[in-house]
Amino acid sequence: MIARARRSLRPAWLFYLFLLPVLLSADTLRIATYNLHNYLQADRVVEGHWRPDYPKPESEKRALRSTILSVRPHILLVQEIGEIEHLEELRADLAAGGLHFPHIAHMQSVEGERHMAVLSRRPFRWVIRHEDLSFKYFDQRLLVKRGLFELAVGYGSGAEDTLLLFALHLKSAYSSNPEDPKSVKRRLGEATACRDRIIARTKEAGHERYCIAGDFNDHPNSPVRHRFLRRGELQIGTAVEAIDERGEAWTHHFSKQRLYSTLDGFILSPAAQSLLVGGQGSVVDSLPGVTGSDHRLVYIDLLVPQ
Repeated sequence: MIARARRSLRPAWLFYLFLLPVLLSADTLRIATYNLHNYLQADRVVEGHWRPDYPKPESEKRALRSTILSVRPHILLVQEIGEIEHLEELRADLAAGGLHFPHIAHMQSVEGERHMAVLSRRPFRWVIRHEDLSFKYFDQRLLVKRGLFELAVGYGSGAEDTLLLFALHLKSAYSSNPEDPKSVKRRLGEATACRDRIIARTKEAGHERYCIAGDFNDHPNSPVRHRFLRRGELQIGTAVEAIDERGEAWTHHFSKQRLYSTLDGFILSPAAQSLLVGGQGSVVDSLPGVTGSDHRLVYIDLLVPQ
């Protein structure tokens, strides 16, 4: 019996012996996305008083920082940030908390004052701001409101070892157009324009490992989200399920209607899906996370070569 047991264990030992160098040469890359909820000068109610053109209260900023510091991502994609000065302020405050981001990039919205940005502990191989994306909207042609942010990050020594990140923040449900009361048509147009550019930058350019992330402003089973999963027979990506410690998946709380929605998240290409640690992402469930923003931070871990 003992000899038989030894023979049965031998293949397992050989397997782990073979796998050990791969594990030792791999590193975990943590990517997070977070809508910061008006991290800018804006008209707002503060402690029951109306404040025109007022900065985000320090108590909310502190809550955001607490959430980010609890996760310590290598790459942080943010939405609803103001000008570059606001981004520099956030970077400095996080550095004071022990989290240093040597590399940043900021993307101006083509319409409005809420922008996108990225803070990274890894250098970018390139940064492209796709500000020219347009789509037909009734009898006019519009630009994608916040554009599409493309960032390339190296995860190995070779030039081919590149992960492309596509950050986006699609149009919200707010609309003044009675023909499109919840901006569904406009958001779908934005999603289609972004999707087609992503295909051109990945499938058609030979980049197999990529990630689409941010605030989609629509639920996971919506036509908007499905634009990023498949186009005809072409599989673009797979949505990453992300849950908190209680098993809940919501990422946005609309307090006026007591509505909880899953608006934020990640989509991974087929080639990048194999890098996902644990098979799913995480939603941060903490009191600071919901007092600093109406969104919750979502993150994934990818196992990549050093």
